[in-house]
Amino acid sequence: MSTLFYKLFKNIATIYNKHNLFWQIIFIALTYIFIMTGFDWFYYQSTQRATIQSFLFPAVILGLFIPVFIPVIMFLYSKLTKNTRMLNAVYATIQAGLLGLGISSLYKVFTGRVGLPHTLASIDTSHIFHFGFLRGGAFQGWPSSHTSVAFAMSVALFTLYPENKIVKYTALIYALYIGLGISVSIHWFSDFIAGTILGTIIGISVGKSFLERYKIENIVK
Repeated sequence: MSTLFYKLFKNIATIYNKHNLFWQIIFIALTYIFIMTGFDWFYYQSTQRATIQSFLFPAVILGLFIPVFIPVIMFLYSKLTKNTRMLNAVYATIQAGLLGLGISSLYKVFTGRVGLPHTLASIDTSHIFHFGFLRGGAFQGWPSSHTSVAFAMSVALFTLYPENKIVKYTALIYALYIGLGISVSIHWFSDFIAGTILGTIIGISVGKSFLERYKIENIVK
């Protein structure tokens, strides 16, 4: 179980190093641009169609359950087959997912962004934030936790299996589907973009850490 917390604080520090802080500033700036240019509102109005909703709305449900079930399946399989590489990936994806959920929720706690209108509306509400502490809850808001978790776990896998095209691209297609699905159902487009960048930062940071762990353990053996 201690493996789950492997270099946790170092990985968090990496997420906030100068390079990754720059990328976080980028997604803040992009959010501002999407709001001020009206793109968030335009995207919302353009995607409230039955065909789009029917294809992408399942992402809301899948984004809740897949991050739980897939690591469990991977864990059981890795134990049965004694696949140490996969077991290492299980711990990495779980840590990445938890960090994605925790950090995105923390940002929501202080930004309190109002979510999408429940019914098609004519008044632009994309600019409404309730800055402070828990003024807008920690579930809906900016950035998207669904997207942050999906990209954090998928990019961690991408980093851990650089030679496996099936793993890499299946993981990224899944994350993109979750992000796009969320962006037309319960989040603004800029929430999706911010979650994508945040999740990618987390996934790379955690993935590299666990890749190093796996290589060291195999050299020792």
